[in-house]
Amino acid sequence: MSSPPSGRRRHEGSTNTSDSDSEDEPKLPLNQFYPYIRCALCCGFLIDATTITECLHTFCKSCIVKYFFYSNRCPTCSIVVHQTQPLYNIRPDRQLQDIVYKMIPFLEEYEQKQMCKFYKERGMEIPKSVVITSPGPAVSKRQKKENIPQSVFTIPPELDVSLLLEFVGAEEGIDNYKPLERPFVRVSGEATVRHVELFIRRKMELSPTCQVDVVCGDHLLDHYQSLKDIQNSVGEEALQDGLLVLHFGLVLPSEA
Repeated sequence: MSSPPSGRRRHEGSTNTSDSDSEDEPKLPLNQFYPYIRCALCCGFLIDATTITECLHTFCKSCIVKYFFYSNRCPTCSIVVHQTQPLYNIRPDRQLQDIVYKMIPFLEEYEQKQMCKFYKERGMEIPKSVVITSPGPAVSKRQKKENIPQSVFTIPPELDVSLLLEFVGAEEGIDNYKPLERPFVRVSGEATVRHVELFIRRKMELSPTCQVDVVCGDHLLDHYQSLKDIQNSVGEEALQDGLLVLHFGLVLPSEA
């Protein structure tokens, strides 16, 4: 684009005021930006900023993922994100996360230190992508993209549990449910039987009146039990080719 006519470059009779303009530029307190750079769920600054595509509200990645275990609505506006799989409609917001890191001094460095501490405490090798590096020469956009730290909420493989969910049938009177097309699931060992039940309910589109009983071996599992504890307590008997086998059935709730 060509330069504007010289008569329009500055007001008539004015002088070069670039220094004074920068001095007169208003400075706003950081707390005025809090509604845009803080997560509404944890009230902390955004980490791994993740946006709901349906309404464009943004949260920390871990916060919104945990929230969607129990709801399919946006925490801010209550819009239905997805009837059965709200996690399909979220996307990372790299640009907003970069803005947050620029506005909050040392936040990015602090998060990197926390990630390094996480791996060290568990005797695990620290991934190259999370190693803190001292400032150096400018790097290309491609290099910068490759060096983006992994999510602090990424689950190390050592803490994962691979499940095989085997459907054993439904009680008479229960119908109109979808089959569980993919019985193989990989989740955190910290997940509970309740999380497994919620997963089954959403995938099979079950009625709220339908009860899901989950069994491992000869044990009827309680909602509060974690998958890691179940795997440790039941042992090799519950494993099939390295998979924790859980059987589940659909029953009608017992009348009091």
